[in-house]
Amino acid sequence: MSILISKDTKVLVQGITGKEGAKGAKAMLDYGTNVLCGVTPKKGGQEIEGKPVFNSITEAMAQFPEVNTSVVYVPPFAAKAAILEAVDNNISLINVFVERIPIKDTAYCLAAAKERNIRILGPSSLGLVVPGVGRLGVMGGPLVSEIFKPGSIGVISRSGGMSNELSWQLSQNGLGQSATVHVGGDLLMGTTYADLLRLFQADEATKAVMIFGEHGGSYEFEIVDLINNKEYTKPLAMYIGGKFANVFPEGANIGHAGAIVGRGQSAEEKEAALLAVGVQIADKYEDLAILAKSF
Repeated sequence: MSILISKDTKVLVQGITGKEGAKGAKAMLDYGTNVLCGVTPKKGGQEIEGKPVFNSITEAMAQFPEVNTSVVYVPPFAAKAAILEAVDNNISLINVFVERIPIKDTAYCLAAAKERNIRILGPSSLGLVVPGVGRLGVMGGPLVSEIFKPGSIGVISRSGGMSNELSWQLSQNGLGQSATVHVGGDLLMGTTYADLLRLFQADEATKAVMIFGEHGGSYEFEIVDLINNKEYTKPLAMYIGGKFANVFPEGANIGHAGAIVGRGQSAEEKEAALLAVGVQIADKYEDLAILAKSF
């Protein structure tokens, strides 16, 4: 088993003619992901990495109705229209790589997707890797097969760079990953920690999960409710970054867009709540792999 993607995943790349879209298409194809086609308005008729480019998703799906996943590489001003086009065509998984999308646009898109039971990963997500199965995006770069190894530890990260680092540390400790997912660093998450923990709970290949979280926001507190409700019962280790943030005034943004200093949302307050429900907390992010070995 795996989560989010499988060998049956069929990918369409929105913005495939742009630099990042073309790079993403090549990276996915090189790792064995089944990329079928791409879409860029007014640039249909081209080929990128041997894959046809269409002017719209409707046009693309007339030829490739089996598409079930979209990856979105468009400028921020075009993101809302691109995401809603994928939603309107009932594409079940939409991975949004775009940064700096206006928050009102993100909120609108997430609500539209929820109405149709469509999953959005991101925005500002570098994607995911299911080792030996496929990847969305360029996570791992040309070293993807060295960083990611098949195994039984699920990895969730708020940071794109730490998605690679934590997976590398696991691999160096003889542990592989069932999947590594970057949820994105924006204020609003399309797919939350809790959403992913539910998927990992149901995934027979996953024995435990490790999470790199951050101060700010309330998504980590959803994990507490999940565990209290016994919706997640497997071992879980977490590191919460940003303990230094308490020296900054409330409302200050530290790092990612979602890392905002807020009352009741500090790293220490999150750690206390998570410890109370049995989550193992790492003092340093490097300790996560050590904790994972004890599971």
